[in-house]
Amino acid sequence: MKKITITYPLTPEQIEQFRKPQVMALGYFDGVHLGHQEVIRRAVSFARANGMPASVMTFHPKPREVLRKEKHGSYITPIDTKMEVMAELGVEQLFVVRFDETFSKISPADFVQDILFAMDVRHAVVGFDYAFGFKGEGTPALLQELGQDRMSVEVVEPCRLSDLKVSSTLIRAHLTEGRVKQANELLGRPYSIRGKVIAGEGRGNTIGYPTANVEPIDEYFIPCNGVYAVRIWLGDQCHGGVMNIGVKPTFHKDGMKQTLEAHIFDFSQNIYGDQVRIEFMDYIRPEQRFSSVQELVAQIHRDADQARALIASI
Repeated sequence: MKKITITYPLTPEQIEQFRKPQVMALGYFDGVHLGHQEVIRRAVSFARANGMPASVMTFHPKPREVLRKEKHGSYITPIDTKMEVMAELGVEQLFVVRFDETFSKISPADFVQDILFAMDVRHAVVGFDYAFGFKGEGTPALLQELGQDRMSVEVVEPCRLSDLKVSSTLIRAHLTEGRVKQANELLGRPYSIRGKVIAGEGRGNTIGYPTANVEPIDEYFIPCNGVYAVRIWLGDQCHGGVMNIGVKPTFHKDGMKQTLEAHIFDFSQNIYGDQVRIEFMDYIRPEQRFSSVQELVAQIHRDADQARALIASI
């Protein structure tokens, strides 16, 4: 799958390059959860049935980072992760519109005319709550109206699981409360974070539980502090493990930066500098301060046993 970054307004060269009959799923798609996947599958299905390429159009960064001048936010699925999931769904090209001050002011009509029509989108698929144009004034109904006879529009109804609407907001709420299994159900896959293994304090080796300190390589949404059963991917090799997210209160009273530390089961290789992917499988317990190192080690042992059992049961 190709990723193509574009800016508004499109240049004549861009229009010439990207103008071809195509089917396009539209949305922000943070999480690419079950609801997003249904939107994308409908687009891919229509594209294949009608002999056209299947595309997705999203935007980056988040609007509030531009409009409210906020610092970079966190993402359930950064762009690279979105690409991987979308490619598995059959998407052939991902158009990423740079969200800037100019694009934020585009009217719904101009968005359709200057971008979708200019790129010869013949069929668009959107979720029921899709919003576009200045201040999000565009609705799916307006998109259908603006499409006229040049572009058909399919609107996908909300996806529900256990009578709850699947949404990125709900996934974030689950991860904030340690409800990893519920978040994974909404995503249709384990929540994951990619990171680089960096040097830590080296204390894990002294207590019999060496850890890989993982520094996220993108602005990921980090689950709440606590201990997790995880799977650690090193290339195409998968290992079970237990991860602590937090500030290590047994050793630091205050001022410690949040860290992600994974103990990989039955593993002794030096992987400093390597990239890993952490899949969160289940939440074990909150982070806590222990009165002694011996008490901490005993708890880590119990955590590891529980993590092994949880991973084996999945």
